[in-house]
Amino acid sequence: MKYLTYNEFNFRKISQLQKASEAKKFEIDVVSKVQPFKTNNYVVNELIDWEDFENDPIFIMNFPNKHMLSRSHFDILAGMLRKNSDRKSIRGLAEKIWEDLNPHPAGQMNLNIPVMDGVKLSGLQHKYEETVLFFPTQGQTCHAYCTFCFRWPQFIGISQLKFVMKESMLLIKYLRKNKHITDLLITGGDPMVMTARHLAEYINAVLDADISHLKTIRIGTKSLSYWPYRFVSDPDSKDVLRLFEKVVKSGRHLAIMANFNHPVELSTDIVHKAIKNIRQTGATIRSQSPLLNHINANDNIWAKLWKDQVSLGIIPYYMFIPRDTGARSYFALPLYEAWQIFRKAFSHISGLCRTVRGPVMSCGPGKIHISGVSEIKNEKVFVLNFLQSRNPKWTGRPFFAGYDEQAYWLDELTPAFGQKEFFFENQYRRFIEENLNLQQINMDDPDGLSMCS
Repeated sequence: MKYLTYNEFNFRKISQLQKASEAKKFEIDVVSKVQPFKTNNYVVNELIDWEDFENDPIFIMNFPNKHMLSRSHFDILAGMLRKNSDRKSIRGLAEKIWEDLNPHPAGQMNLNIPVMDGVKLSGLQHKYEETVLFFPTQGQTCHAYCTFCFRWPQFIGISQLKFVMKESMLLIKYLRKNKHITDLLITGGDPMVMTARHLAEYINAVLDADISHLKTIRIGTKSLSYWPYRFVSDPDSKDVLRLFEKVVKSGRHLAIMANFNHPVELSTDIVHKAIKNIRQTGATIRSQSPLLNHINANDNIWAKLWKDQVSLGIIPYYMFIPRDTGARSYFALPLYEAWQIFRKAFSHISGLCRTVRGPVMSCGPGKIHISGVSEIKNEKVFVLNFLQSRNPKWTGRPFFAGYDEQAYWLDELTPAFGQKEFFFENQYRRFIEENLNLQQINMDDPDGLSMCS
């Protein structure tokens, strides 16, 4: 299949969308001025049920609607479009709206970017001790854009909001200097939009550097869902697969970190072929997804998703809570509902599916797992636990928050049992203060503040 894209400029050419009302098309016009919008012919022709498209989960994942903006933002933008305002004015309003959408949650821009030899490495993130994220220049787009994506600032054309790096030698130098790093995650955007040649340039540079402490290379991608031809029939798909084999033969573990949000994405013959081709290289595929209202907020959907993944040889990995950015108000559920959906789905799957962990908040201090709801000392509480943390000493330590059915995120929870703050908050505040000027924190800080910058 030849890859064809649709966006805010040409989406009206989609033949299946002709049955949509003009009001619906106008919604897409309006919201796409703020929210990155791109889909493709595979998604349109193979994944969307056009008989009920407005309620179809894949349609909602790809096509913006008015509920993804606040009513005031939508109304102002709609008014400008009706008046045929110039593009510069519309762009100016969009930039103001972006500021309100929390473009970089959980300290991604201020706390996660490392500094080496006085240089800010804007194409890296290093939040957890063992893992560094790398954002290659050519991989900062996707085959299609998810309307819930927390990395939407990568796609709006404002360079100071992007994570991006072209120089692999800076990455290699950083890896060599930080011998506690065992995992490199190549991310974006989507690295699999790169040609095999560009992807190989980065990966070969890392392999040739022979960094003994680097044990795993991960590639974060949505391409299995949105363009599985990448691993089957694209002009350089065989080169991609040979590159995967090379990584595995080097003695390193190659993990494809796939994003599957709904069982429909696993239903086509071409995705089955793509999964088989990847697994034959020796790479593993792990899958993660946020829990999303209007898309997969149902325990039966999740149970089927995990069962289908395991039957295809994919390892279920994470169920995330949507991050507090972008269209989160449209997609998020209260924490207690998220936990109930996970628990019910978890109770209907076999042990092989139970590699999955969730629901998980990827927030400033770390990945916080909502382990459950309990009653302790006559107080109903959320039982929480760090799966990953900026300070490794926090990891695996249970803590408790007061039960609150209105809470959607960590900062809306309060400590249980009359405590003034959670056990990690004092150290986390100190960490933030010491990073205001992007100064690196020594991993072996003698006073115990061992966190990644």
